[in-house]
Amino acid sequence: MELGIGIGWRPEIAAEVESLSGIDWVEAVAENLCADHLPDSLVRLRERGVTVVPHGVALGLGGADRPDPDRLAGLAARAELLGAPLVTEHIAFVRAGGPLTASPRLEAGHLLPVPRTWDALDVLCENVRIAQDSLPVPLALENIAALITWPGEELTEGQFLAELVERTGVRLLIDVANLHTNYVNLGQDPAKALDELPVEAIAYVHVAGGVERNGVWHDTHAHPVTAPVLEVLAELRSRVDPPGVLLERDDAFPPGAELAGELDAIRATLRQAAPSADPADGLGQAAPPADPGHGLRQAAPPADPRPVASPGTRPGTRPGPAPVSDDSAGAGAGARTAAPAPVPAGTRDRTAVAQTALLSALVAGTPAPEGFDHRRLRVQSRALAAKRADVVAKVAPELPEILGDGYRAAFLAYAGSRPMSGGYRRDALDFAEHVLIAGGPADPAARRRLTYWWQDRSGARPPRRTTRLVRAARAVLVGK
Repeated sequence: MELGIGIGWRPEIAAEVESLSGIDWVEAVAENLCADHLPDSLVRLRERGVTVVPHGVALGLGGADRPDPDRLAGLAARAELLGAPLVTEHIAFVRAGGPLTASPRLEAGHLLPVPRTWDALDVLCENVRIAQDSLPVPLALENIAALITWPGEELTEGQFLAELVERTGVRLLIDVANLHTNYVNLGQDPAKALDELPVEAIAYVHVAGGVERNGVWHDTHAHPVTAPVLEVLAELRSRVDPPGVLLERDDAFPPGAELAGELDAIRATLRQAAPSADPADGLGQAAPPADPGHGLRQAAPPADPRPVASPGTRPGTRPGPAPVSDDSAGAGAGARTAAPAPVPAGTRDRTAVAQTALLSALVAGTPAPEGFDHRRLRVQSRALAAKRADVVAKVAPELPEILGDGYRAAFLAYAGSRPMSGGYRRDALDFAEHVLIAGGPADPAARRRLTYWWQDRSGARPPRRTTRLVRAARAVLVGK
């Protein structure tokens, strides 16, 4: 399906998105939508014929556990509500622990990379097949940005994606900003990844901004798109004409005119990088794309010299069967391998142990697993805590209001010893309880306000209307 040029729809820029010209489609974060009701802005866009694609962030298909049926059902419901032609998710794990390791469940609150090993690929492929069978439309998976890499990897990123497509028939959502991030942080050449992955499987492309700090590239989605990211987009366009290209922005939203300017830059890059153009367009033959590393302020580290296997040549085993069509597998399935073998015994257990050890080191301060770069783990750990603080401040804006300038320091101190075990709303409640148990805040009025806020939201059922009115009046009196 040809999607065209799109932009990520967010409530904060709903009006700007509606007013932009030349927008063919939008993408909305699935978990931010109700399963039975759409925001008015999305309703209006759909009435205008704008396609809406739900983009999931919480399935964790790269995790050791099989996909959660309730999360899959929720994603399917949103796809049907939107009349979406496909749904998308990430090649990542987002939680660990639980029954497979007989340990507490840990939530990352972020997308973390899976090891590019045959074990991890086996688990991912089975999880993808489960997801495909549960969804009413095709599934596409996104490559993620990483600050860390796993020791002992057996495949490059391009080879890993090629094997995934061959085994499952899943489509790809290629994020060129993430390819650039991995170039700066991990020394992984975007051009090599594009050469190795099956570009014909691309469903669409993400373009987003980021920023470099102390030699580390942070994929923030809160900064303008940079020239090196557009150069990676040009590299991709020189190989294939992607069905869709989308601009992502998740924070620090600029005025609509700036978003329009970034979209124009994306359109210009696609035109100029096309291998050939219709003479009527006046474009002629495009110049060769620039080196994706051009303009970087710091040279990327050297690439990992360890040998890796070629796609389909698993050491010690014969290649898997070629994909075949399986029309009985449901609308979302696409091409499949014939009679896929189940994940070998013990593979999920090994994956669970490894992912739990890593996530525990990142969010609970346990020792770093052997083979990881300890400095990069500290950077990733700080980034996870900072993201928790930012998201909790959004889902519970009363907390920074009550705690004032002390909110961020208090939350980061809390996050250093208290892993997230549920979603961000649960995290907000746990943080407030932690502050109260520790005797804070020091100001009595702030402590009363925080106590009332926590009581209102932590009960087994919401307080009755009379109780809410009484507490609201008491809060006003406390604030005087």
